[in-house]
Amino acid sequence: MSDFRLRVEGVEKSFPGLKALRNVSFAVRPGTVHALCGENGAGKSTLMKIINGLYQPDAGEIYLDEKPIKVKSPIQAHALGIAMIAQELNYVPQMTIAENFFLGRLPMKAGRVDWKFIRSEARQIIDREGLPYSVDQKLSTLTVSDIQMLEIERAIYHKADVLIMDEPTSAIAHQDVENLFRKIEVLRSRGVAIIYISHKMDEVFRIADDITILRDGQVVSTDPAAELDLDEVIARMVGRKLENQYPKEEVPLGDVVLKVSDLHREHTFTDINLHVRAGEIVGLAGLVGAGRSETIQSIFGLDPLDGGVVRVNGKDVTISNPQQAIRNGLALLSEDRRLMGIVPILSIKRNATLASLQKVIHGGRAHPREEDALVTEYFTAMAVKAPGLETPIQSLSGGNQQKVLLAKWLLADPEVLLLDEPTRGIDVGAKFEIYRLMTKLAQEGKGLLMVSSELPELIGMCDRIYVMSAGRLTGEIPRAEFSQERILAYAMNQIPEIVQGESS
Repeated sequence: MSDFRLRVEGVEKSFPGLKALRNVSFAVRPGTVHALCGENGAGKSTLMKIINGLYQPDAGEIYLDEKPIKVKSPIQAHALGIAMIAQELNYVPQMTIAENFFLGRLPMKAGRVDWKFIRSEARQIIDREGLPYSVDQKLSTLTVSDIQMLEIERAIYHKADVLIMDEPTSAIAHQDVENLFRKIEVLRSRGVAIIYISHKMDEVFRIADDITILRDGQVVSTDPAAELDLDEVIARMVGRKLENQYPKEEVPLGDVVLKVSDLHREHTFTDINLHVRAGEIVGLAGLVGAGRSETIQSIFGLDPLDGGVVRVNGKDVTISNPQQAIRNGLALLSEDRRLMGIVPILSIKRNATLASLQKVIHGGRAHPREEDALVTEYFTAMAVKAPGLETPIQSLSGGNQQKVLLAKWLLADPEVLLLDEPTRGIDVGAKFEIYRLMTKLAQEGKGLLMVSSELPELIGMCDRIYVMSAGRLTGEIPRAEFSQERILAYAMNQIPEIVQGESS
């Protein structure tokens, strides 16, 4: 067995107006977890797409067990034993779970697809893992967390020698994270080389054997994880030290800008009563499946309500679609950027002005100069990294896509921002910028309601936190009483025991 299962030497890649990778060399040993860290736009995803055959390098070589290889497509990568679980899940909503397991490698028998084998294998995987699905269930009926776990199971089933995991825990529940880490240990013991990309530093230090850091398309360093600490990794990633991870400031609170009473949606959530005041950042916590995203999507009119009242600035409003929500001063930054956020084929400029076209179209025609000036102002303030305003948004990193979506809603000048996992899958530097923006919006008198699965984020940025469990609100916690244990207790509907334990 060679020293390195996978090795890349001198890889370079350019896009119009952007040098994405500069002379990058990177290697991962068999039976190890090699973490790849860096800010959004550092080149991590570009490097992984080259290894997986989605992009072709402009220069450099790739070696598998020290043999040079040319990877011209993901199908060829699969054949070579390379599998990738991408952060932005690419799936066919109308495909069944069984079909998804064998996508791109359908087994044949007597010249036909062996559907019997496909269904049998898929059923065995589901049964072995104790997953509550039918093999004929379509992916469109599943949550992002469900699909993420199925992608992981698919990669494991096909016995990859090199497994690339790009933010694999960004949309799965705590118990699923623990299950994933157990699977990683098994894969490590089998000699699988795992490349692990995550902005959750606690995960990186928990499972990584080695850490490579990229910045601006270049390798900054590669070291054993045991020789690094959190502050050093962050400093190398961003090129500076971040003194305060959560730039929360006290803001005088104004009147209630959003109040919902007795919200109910059949089989999803019930009896939801909450409010947000001007200048306030309110968290909505809970385990995956608690109904948090579904609640704010219904407030925004994406999903129908079966009962309840929504009040904005003291007035009862009827919101049955996003257009009505926007007219009433609401904005929604959704959890799934690709499904409900960006329009991939449009430019970043067009994406930014979608919710406020009235500002750039008047007198019966569009005004490109006004549009450019307006968008440039917001992009400069938010430090969006892109070659130009006409750059397709799908070519940007996740963090920069998120900034463009935030700019879109800020252009619409909402009273209330509904933020669903606003920092999911983005780096610590971009997170810090988004936190600063949230603080600025609160200072301007906006009300923010934020769903997040990262408890330190909620504790660091919120004034109050509501907690949901199984479609119901189980607690409301003021800032003075914040703790991860208390939030989790409410999330598991066990707060009486915790309160008793804290007071003893």
